[in-house]
Amino acid sequence: MVELSARDIGRQLKLAGRLDAQPLCVYGTNTPPVNSIPSVNLNRCIAKAIYTMAIESDSSTIYIGVNNSKECCPGGQAWLGFQPFMIHLNFFLSTGSPSFRNGQSEFLIATPNLAEKRLHSIGKITPLGKYIIIQRSDQIDSENLNVKLFLCFGKAEQIRNLCSLVYFSSQTSHDVHIPWGPSCASFISYPAGMIENFPSNAVIVGPTDPTGNYWFPQDYLSMAIPFSTAKQMTEDLVSSFIRKRPKVAYPIRK
Repeated sequence: MVELSARDIGRQLKLAGRLDAQPLCVYGTNTPPVNSIPSVNLNRCIAKAIYTMAIESDSSTIYIGVNNSKECCPGGQAWLGFQPFMIHLNFFLSTGSPSFRNGQSEFLIATPNLAEKRLHSIGKITPLGKYIIIQRSDQIDSENLNVKLFLCFGKAEQIRNLCSLVYFSSQTSHDVHIPWGPSCASFISYPAGMIENFPSNAVIVGPTDPTGNYWFPQDYLSMAIPFSTAKQMTEDLVSSFIRKRPKVAYPIRK
């Protein structure tokens, strides 16, 4: 069998899911690629910068790293392993505290104590390298890159079909997860195996963070797929329901 390149896999995932947005590749390096730009150049929010890349055909490769701009979201930097979580973050995630951001809170977790336990439970977060690189799969021109995952964006039917394709030749019934955390964790941290106390080869559907609802389309989901799983999905395409029963996968609706 011909060895599949990252570009090939990205192209096949896009076709299989009938995706409008271009699948992205995520990998780590010690130096940013030539002509890449810091994520903050697209948006302060790392997740929004990533989504922007997928939908804009002329977008540049972006990176997040050890020398992040102070303008870059500190929460995102922490979830990617480049700095510790902020002190009193447990209050901000829950009910607020006068000693942190004048009592501002997101009311995402019931109590500060539960938020503290939740943050502690994930364990250490290890970056992929000095820099984490996000690049459109159709722009990958080297096979020397250690691509960790493919990140796809699509509507519910499209993501359902790709999830089903994950299970086509899987030996388990629990490869796909929907974990708690910010959008950037759903996009990168969990599926890249960076979270200590989480399965290292999990497919992640998300995001579960409502604070991104103002920019993330209401009818879209993300799906982050580790490289080995994406490769298997591509190899399974010809024999799967997507090719064998396309009218079931994508029924024609009046």
